[in-house]
Amino acid sequence: MGGRGTFAAGNPVAYTFETVGMIEGVKVLKGINGKHGLPEEAHSSLAYIVLKPDGTFHEMRIYDKEHYLVKEIAYHPEPKLNGGNRTENVLHVHDYKRDNFKDRTPHRITRAEYETYKKYFKGVPIIDKW
Repeated sequence: MGGRGTFAAGNPVAYTFETVGMIEGVKVLKGINGKHGLPEEAHSSLAYIVLKPDGTFHEMRIYDKEHYLVKEIAYHPEPKLNGGNRTENVLHVHDYKRDNFKDRTPHRITRAEYETYKKYFKGVPIIDKW
């Protein structure tokens, strides 16, 4: 996959991700040459996943039918949600707004979101209390 799956001035962009697997039909990507995040836009999928080095779920991005990022689900420290703790992983969500991409205040995953996406959360402790 090229930089963001795009062309720059008519020239192909160097690949920055490679597909290393699938989870429930969603591509698992790995960054190339130090790239760690996931693409801001998608051209071949409606979602992508990245795993931690130990194979545990780290992040999933979900895109709309026009390939714009609309939701990011992550399992890593989020100090805004767990009292400033920078070591404890927390399953949380950032919803992206089309008109203000930088406004993505995190929230703990809701029960409905968890039930919808839990099949992708490889290695994440089960949440059974709400």
